[in-house]
Amino acid sequence: MTDQPVFVLGEELQALELAGFETEAEFQELLAQHPRVLDFGSLADGRPLRLVLVGREMGVPTGAESAPAYWLDHLFVDADGVPTLVEVKRATDTRIRREVVGQMLDYAANAARYWPAALLQRSFEDTCAKDGRSPTEVYGEFLGDRSAEEFWVTVEERLAAGQMRLLFVADRIPLELRAIVEFLNRQLRQTDVYAVELTQYRGGGDLRVLVPRIHGEVATAAKSPSGRRTAHRTTRTDMDVAIKSRLVPEVRRIATALLDHATAVGRSEGGTARYPSMSVYYPIAGREVPFWTLSLRDDPAKDDLSFAFGSITHHLGRETAAAFAASLPSVPGLQKKLEALPAKGYNAWPSVLLSSLVPQPGALEGILSAIQWLVEEK
Repeated sequence: MTDQPVFVLGEELQALELAGFETEAEFQELLAQHPRVLDFGSLADGRPLRLVLVGREMGVPTGAESAPAYWLDHLFVDADGVPTLVEVKRATDTRIRREVVGQMLDYAANAARYWPAALLQRSFEDTCAKDGRSPTEVYGEFLGDRSAEEFWVTVEERLAAGQMRLLFVADRIPLELRAIVEFLNRQLRQTDVYAVELTQYRGGGDLRVLVPRIHGEVATAAKSPSGRRTAHRTTRTDMDVAIKSRLVPEVRRIATALLDHATAVGRSEGGTARYPSMSVYYPIAGREVPFWTLSLRDDPAKDDLSFAFGSITHHLGRETAAAFAASLPSVPGLQKKLEALPAKGYNAWPSVLLSSLVPQPGALEGILSAIQWLVEEK
């Protein structure tokens, strides 16, 4: 890359000289304020890509109950619900060559496991508040009439399926990093990996020019379309097949009863994760409220039912969410999570293993009764 200036021609010719970023914090703040410099490519329907900031310094835990072990520089998302993980380094940082790659893969692997929809939604709305923006207005700009809760569930499902972008951003991209990015892009079918070289030029006064160069697009274009996972949305038939083939009779009864109740009283929507899942919406107070998600994971011992308290709180208020939590039966593995809800403002997705409900007499009936009470109460 040349260090020659670029020129702006107005009333007179003005030279803009190559200028580095003084600190990594300055670099990060620039991306947070102006994500357009990372908008390359397009959405599934052909519209231009527009990234929206979910949060800076996003905590990445390594366990369901653990505190964050890592901190991602930026998390963005597009209107298709595809998350974009960004790690920023200046060329003077020696970690830009190899160490940053392992760092990013750690972030991606654990984010896919431990970033639930409610946490992502809360982070986004907190970021809007810090920036003095109305979440409702921002949602309207990039979601239109779509439900915010449904959108964040889609983001969670894409993370779980590995459908994401990983962006390494630096003022200079070394050849070693470019080679690794292109290699990863050829090997990974669900995840796109890019290196973005963002060069800065400065002129007189506050004049600045930013020139992004994208590395990795050739490898992305070379991926076989058939090799990419087509987002299949789980159907009730998919769930029934998985229930019948994988679950023991006691757990099968619980999973089937939950889905039957959803069919009778609410609306089910299949997920797009690599494992069968369904989220259920109930008509409450004149709106459809996302209530719970049944996930049949790769290991039957991990099949679980999670409650969308973040959505319930958002739509119906904290007092109603607290009353619903109090009405749920006391089940080991769930009770402790319910007791932690007040400290989290009832903005969480507590889950319970289906197998934990089997030895508890009346647990399933208690859950269905609590749901029915809230549907009819409101």
